[in-house]
Amino acid sequence: MHIRIGTRGSRLARWQAEWVAEKLCKRKIEVELIPLSTEGDRKDKGALSQLGSVGIFTREIQRALLENQVDLAVHSLKDLPTAQTEGLQLAAVPIRGPCEDVLVTQNRDTLSDLPPQSRIGTGSLRRRSQILHLRSDLQVVPIRGNVETRIRKLENGEYDGIVLAHAGLLRLGLQKYVHQIFQTSEMIPAVGQAALGLEIREADADLHACLEQINHRPTHQAVLAERTLLSKLQGGCLAPVGAWAREIESNQLQLDAVVLDASGTQRLFHTDRKSMDEAEALGRETAEHLLMQGAETLIHTVRDAEHP
Repeated sequence: MHIRIGTRGSRLARWQAEWVAEKLCKRKIEVELIPLSTEGDRKDKGALSQLGSVGIFTREIQRALLENQVDLAVHSLKDLPTAQTEGLQLAAVPIRGPCEDVLVTQNRDTLSDLPPQSRIGTGSLRRRSQILHLRSDLQVVPIRGNVETRIRKLENGEYDGIVLAHAGLLRLGLQKYVHQIFQTSEMIPAVGQAALGLEIREADADLHACLEQINHRPTHQAVLAERTLLSKLQGGCLAPVGAWAREIESNQLQLDAVVLDASGTQRLFHTDRKSMDEAEALGRETAEHLLMQGAETLIHTVRDAEHP
């Protein structure tokens, strides 16, 4: 079997694709990497939320799958829209990396040590809202670019701190920049954060069977719960919604979820648990609890503010 893997061209995206390729090569499968450019890579200026486009980091790769230019797409699962693309399927989710967010600062300060009005860079509304919930006296401002570009902007003095994904820094060998790991009680991760999504054509039954060997069921079910929640909230991957599902004991999942307003003043939270076989029900019911608390209003208020 020869598998063409479609991936974005950034160093982190290539690391992820090469990690999957290595797993497949160990099973005597021939693999070829096909770098592809996405809308999100080309439009690298301004806040992500201002682009107002779902799937800006995945759409071109999915199109290449449908047009038979590649056989397998390796996505950062937090970038993959929850609505399934016709003709494609999420075939496997390997074991998840550490899902926390981390703070990187010029002087190795923690968030509580930073002076008032310090400039914190993030391209995520979820991170912005949760940072402001913790420290309303900070300036949280947009930042774009890959991990190395963001760190360079910090070191050049454009920001006093930036918030990044723990898994991304570890995968790139940049552990020295992990100055503070946020507790999940402080900052709940993005839906699918630190997980990879392996997407293929629905008709590729042989490839699906092959990928089952690197699928990690607890991770797959956890992200299914998270993605079901996000779909039910109709939040989209850019909304100020955080969700973290994990196996807490044999065959049991717990899901923590949060929805915030743009200023971080209002914070809605709910946690629940179910058997691993009920991941979708766990996501739906957790979303329903948040909607009863007023989540829909918060999400639409943020959308209106970002796209007046």
